[in-house]
This record gives sequence, structure tokens and C-alpha cells, in this order.
Amino acid sequence: MAVDSNTSLANRPVKEVYAVSRLVREARGALEGAFSLTWVEGEISNLAMPASGHIYFTLKDEAAQVRCAMFKMRNRQLRFTPKNGMQVLLRVRVTLYEGRGEFQLVVEHMEEAGSGALQHAYEALKHRLGEEGLFSQDHKKQLTLLPKCIGVVSSPDGAAVHDILTVLRRRFPAANVILYPVAVQGVDSAQQITRSINLANQRQECETLIISRGGGSLEDLWSFNDEAVARAIFASTIPVISAVGHEVDFTIADFVADVRAPTPSAAAEIAVPEVAELMGKTQAIGRRLHMLMAHRLQSERHYLNNLQQRLPSPLQTIKQKMQNLEQLTQRLNRSSSHNLNNKRQQLDYWSVRLKHPQAQIKNNQYQLANLAARLQTSVKSTLDSAISRQLKLQQRLQLVSPHSFIKQQQQNIEHIETQLNQSIMQIIGRHQGQLDKLLNTLAVVSPLNTLKRGYSITTQADSGRVVSDIDEVEVGQTIAVQLEHGQLKCEVQSKSNKDA
Repeated sequence: MAVDSNTSLANRPVKEVYAVSRLVREARGALEGAFSLTWVEGEISNLAMPASGHIYFTLKDEAAQVRCAMFKMRNRQLRFTPKNGMQVLLRVRVTLYEGRGEFQLVVEHMEEAGSGALQHAYEALKHRLGEEGLFSQDHKKQLTLLPKCIGVVSSPDGAAVHDILTVLRRRFPAANVILYPVAVQGVDSAQQITRSINLANQRQECETLIISRGGGSLEDLWSFNDEAVARAIFASTIPVISAVGHEVDFTIADFVADVRAPTPSAAAEIAVPEVAELMGKTQAIGRRLHMLMAHRLQSERHYLNNLQQRLPSPLQTIKQKMQNLEQLTQRLNRSSSHNLNNKRQQLDYWSVRLKHPQAQIKNNQYQLANLAARLQTSVKSTLDSAISRQLKLQQRLQLVSPHSFIKQQQQNIEHIETQLNQSIMQIIGRHQGQLDKLLNTLAVVSPLNTLKRGYSITTQADSGRVVSDIDEVEVGQTIAVQLEHGQLKCEVQSKSNKDA
């Protein structure tokens, strides 16, 4: 049976046919929709930097590779020059280049891998700890002015410890130093630093803690960017000075520490005062105290002199009171005499008029005796009152007398002078002891002690250079031999080496 070819074609299903451009465009949209901005790390190869300013290269690892493009507007933000073989960290948009239908990455940001990744982690940790308040000035502790003991968390073999000890011995030799030895870089260095900080806080044997190491790259200093180290510094009850790296290096430890020093030597200078400067200030304070005491004493003397001038003389007061007493006595005597005369006149009057003079006289005598007794009592009471007022005035005068006040102030001055002299003698004695120790140490390493044991020092007579080998002198040459007492001029007659 014959089949119509036109009927067969009409019954076939219709197929959707994509143009190449449409297929690539939709594939690009699907690819870009599936990936947001992504970080990717790899090695640069096939690098091309044409005059247009764009950068084209291949990013690869051990198993795969992908083409990359970084356009001119993004290139301006680069802080380094890309090179073939360089390991880089990229932030990219995943896309498809429609012109060739190739899968590629459009680079938005490029940084060196390793240090770049570390820098990214450093910035992220710094931001997070800053948000938590670990860098806040409210949590910074004041350093001890005169620490008796200083703890140093550092490598015992590093130059940083040597610099710190040198500065501490020069500026403040009285301070003790405790070294907490740690590794300052490596796998477990951050754990060692954290343990040492916690150990110092548990023992509480030092008053200031210095965390230090010398300079290096970001990788070398990374132990001091560890979060555990930062939190140990923040939790420390002992004030912490951070001196990590050089002046331009900043670590997380620098931001958390109570004080940041640009170098290890600067950390030691911050931790302790200068002894000479401290002694100078002490002497200046002593002189100022002496001047203030002298000025205060002189002022008090002027004040007492003014009081003496303003107060009346005790003898003058007593004399005046005596005069008042005599006047009162005279008035009392006149009054008594006048009263007695009046009574006598009345007695005479009534004696004439009375019919019984004996009885009247007797009565008048009784009245007269009564009046005399009352008069005597009144006179005695007046005298007693005057004497009592006089005694009270004398007591009040003694209380306001300046002599006792002056004596007390003199005793206070003598006590202060004694304390000041004792403090000065204690300071002088302490420093004299330190000087004796240094002299003894100098005597131990002095070459003069070696000469006392029979050794000598041989030098060339003309140049004074020490002779340590026979090849440095010739036969017939004059040499100088230094003994404990005096010097010899000798002539070389022969030479022989050590083997001979």
C-alpha cells in the first residue's frame, strides 16, 4: 500500500529549534542566576594585559582551569601587579562569553592569596571584636606607676626580650622581671600565648604584663591576631602593654591591650619611669616641701605677732582690774562710813528723845551690830566676786596665749623634718646598695683581676694593638707586656707556633 509523503510529514511532532545566539544567551542567564558573587582561589597563567587596560588570564588549580577577565574600571583598584604563577584570591561573577560561547569569570576584586586571605580574616575579626566592645576605652586599665614586678610574654630567644631587659635595667633596675616563654609564631603559638596570659593572671605575681615580639610579615605576626589571644588580653586583670612588630605593624592584640607600644623598647619605657628623672622629681618635691614649710612657718609667725599686737597685755589688764577693785573698795568704805555716821546721828537723836535711854541704847546697839554684820557680808561678797572675775580673766588669758600654739607648731615641724630626713636616707641607702652591687659585678669581669692571677696582656709597642697570634709580630720587634703592677718593653728574639 502506497503512503503519501506529504501526509507523513504533517503527522510528525514540531521540534523547537534554538538559534545559537539564543541558546548561548539563555545559558548565560541560567548560569549567572545560579551563582551570586563568589570567592575563588587559584594560580594565574596565560596572563595578557593589552593596551586597552583590561586583564585576561586563566585561573587554574591541579585539576581544572577557567578563563577570567578583569576590566579596566576594576583594575584601577589593584594594589599589586598580577604575574604568571601568582596565587590569587578573586571575587567573581560567573558568566558565559557569548561571542565564543565560553564559560568565564568576570573579576570584581583581586588580592594576593595567603596574605590577602589573612588580611580579609584580620579585617573581619577586627570588625566583629570592635562591635563587641573589646577595643573600647572604657575597658582600658591604668598602668602601675612604680611596678615591683613586670611580666614579659615573648620568645626567650628573640631580640625583643633582650631590648626590653636592656631598657628596664637602664631605666628602673629595681623592678623584677618574670619571663613567660612562648613561641611567637607557628602552629600552637597562639595557644601558648593564651596560656601564658591566663597563667600570669592566676599567679598575680606581676603588676604589668608586656606581650612582645619583633617585626615580620602578616603571616609571622598572625598568632597575635588570634581571637583566643584577644579575649585573654581583654579578660586580664593585669594591665597589658602590646608591643608586636614594628611601628607600622598593627595586630588585634594592639587594639585590645590597655596600651600599645610601637616597639619592644618603647614598651619597656612605657612600663617603668626613669630612675634619674624620678630622683630629680623627688628632690624637687623635697625642696618645694621645705620651701612651703618655711613659708608656712613664717606666715604663722606673722599671724601670731599680729595676734600679740591685737591682744592687750595681761599685766595691763590685771593692773586695770586692781585699780577698779581699789576704786570699789574706796567707794564701799565711803558708803559704809556714811551709813555708820547716819546711824550714829539717828542714835543720838533718839537717845535725846527716848525716856528710857538704856533700853533704847541696847536696841540701837543690836541694830548697829546687825547692820555691821550685813555690811561685812556685803563687802566680803563684793570682794569674792571681784576676785572670781579676776581669776576667770587670768584663765581665759592663758587659753589664748600664743606660746602653747607656737610650741605645738614647732613640734609638728620637727616631726615632719625627721620623717623627711628618714625618707631621704632610705632612698640614698637603697641606691647605694644598688651601686655596690654594680661595682662588685664590674670587679668580677674586670681584666685587672686576671692580671692579679699572674696573666699579662701583650700589645704592639708602636700601635698598642693586642697581640693574640705569633704571626702579628716579627723577630726583633718591640712589644709591650702589661702586668698587674707596671709594664715591660720586650724584644722578640724568636717565634714558635703552638705545635712546636
